[in-house]
Order: sequence, then structure tokens, then C-alpha cells
Amino acid sequence: MTATDLGEEEDLLLTATVPPDLAGSRLDVACARLFDQYSRARLQGWIEEGRLRVNGETVTRGRQPAVTGDALEMDAVPAPDTTVLPQDIPLDIAHADKHIAVIRKPAGLTVHPGAGQRDGTLQNALLHHFPQTAGVPRAGIVHRLDKDTSGLLVVALDLSAHAKLVADIGRRDFRREYDAVVHGTLIAGATIDLPIGRHPRERVKMAVVEGVRGREAVTHYRVQERFHGHTHLRLKLETGRTHQIRVHLSHLRHPIIGDTIYGGDVVRGAGMSERLRETLKSFPRQALHARELELTHPKSGKRIGWTCEPPADIQALLEMLRTTL
Repeated sequence: MTATDLGEEEDLLLTATVPPDLAGSRLDVACARLFDQYSRARLQGWIEEGRLRVNGETVTRGRQPAVTGDALEMDAVPAPDTTVLPQDIPLDIAHADKHIAVIRKPAGLTVHPGAGQRDGTLQNALLHHFPQTAGVPRAGIVHRLDKDTSGLLVVALDLSAHAKLVADIGRRDFRREYDAVVHGTLIAGATIDLPIGRHPRERVKMAVVEGVRGREAVTHYRVQERFHGHTHLRLKLETGRTHQIRVHLSHLRHPIIGDTIYGGDVVRGAGMSERLRETLKSFPRQALHARELELTHPKSGKRIGWTCEPPADIQALLEMLRTTL
């Protein structure tokens, strides 16, 4: 069994292969043997939430029999981290009730502590503004945005809401739409259905990869506005892999402006004014914003949603592209 921390947008990924001596046993029993650092009850709960994949297919019934050679992947939920302390960091709260909060995350705010940053994160801020999240894994964070991506993010304020939201994400019940400003001119919308996994050589990057190393990743996009040499896209996530939109657009050779990891900081284009060229080269982050979030409320069962227009930096970039060659 191996465990890999997949970073800002993933929980802890547990992987194992079913050995011959566990063939025919229930999957939850096999998982309890293979991932023995967790209780069987916790593993059963994760299976019911859709966190187990067998040979790449999501399984929600623990009594299903295991087969020799089955490749198991479990998205484990880290236990509450009592070493993360509350910090009085301002939050822009779009919505809050007893069960959930929706945050407008600014660019530059890391979602939770990790290597190289132990505080000053959204998780620290949530523990201050919503102290009840101290008893919820990662202070209720159920999905993430990259540090330099702005926009809407929902947080569970109790364990019941956390379990329901995680299960809904596994069932792809969330609707998430993004704005992105990319290099190059796209003519029409399309769907990108390409698996994503760790880059084979550069461990800080993700990449489109084939075979067992890649996980299903589906992004739908449409053209919102077209400029000379650049395009404003509206994108809808069907899955939520690490860096998914950034990787998919880079793979299409239309990287997001300002994305220094996936090629968006390279500025090309004949006849471009020096003013526009400098604006593109100096854009301080990837021009990516989570603008719409829609979900089923974990308590009321009602469908609710929020919209957050892009912040001033992306608005100024769009205006520059409209008026400057």
C-alpha cells in the first residue's frame, strides 16, 4: 500500500493491489486489511461517499467481492489537524448558515497549510471565523482552489454537512463554472476528456497521462469573448483533478495568461503593442476565477447557487484586450 499527498486540490490518495489471499472477501474487509491505519468503520463511510475506485471505477458498496489484482484507490480524508491554529484573517463571506459557508477566496490565499507554509491560510481563517470547524477535517474544506485562483468555495461547518458535501462531490452533484483568459484564439466550445496524473518528470506539475497513472478528467468550455490573439472562456468542471483546467488548456496549446507553471507566462504575437505585451508578461497570477457554484444544501435538500464576477485584475485584463492590439 502506498499513500501520496496530491496537494492543494486532492486529499490523501491511498493505493493498493488486492493480493490472492483477499480474493473473494468483501471490499470493505480488503480495504481494512490493506489500509490498516484506518478503522473499518471509517473506510466503510468513505466507500459509501464514493471515495473508493476499483480499476478506475467508483464503487459505493463495500460488500462487493474483491478480485485478485484489483487496483484500489481511496481518497482518504485527513483527520482534524489540531496543530493548525485560528488566525484573524479577513474573509469575504458570500453565505453562511449553521451548516455551510461560501467564501469568495482572493488570489494569493493558500487554502490549507502544507510544505513551506504552516499558517496564513484559509484553514487558519476558518478556524477563527467559524470555531466549530475545529472538529471537522481540514476545518470543513471539501474542495480547493489553487493559491492564485480566485472565486467561490464552499465549506462544511459540521461533520454531517461535511459527509454530505463530500458524497455529492463524488457523485458530481456540484456545478462549478470558471472564467479563464487564455493565449490564442479559439473558434468554438468543446469538451476536453483527457486523463490527468502526476507529470512523469516534474513532480510539482500535473499532466495529461494515459494508462493507470491517469485519472478521468473532463472539462467543458465555451467561448465567452474573442480578442486578437486571446480568448475569454467559460469552463465547467465535470471532475475536479489537481490543476485540471490549467493542464487541459495547456495541453490544447492555449495556456492561461499568467500561468507560470503551464506556459502561460510566454507571450507571443506579431503586431502586439508594447503596452499589451508588458501587461501580459507582468500579469501576476493565472487569469482563472471560480465564478459560479451550485449545490444541494446538505440540510434542507434545496438546490442553491452563487455567482461571483471576476475581480479587478481580470476585469482590467479583459478591458485591455478589448481596447489594445
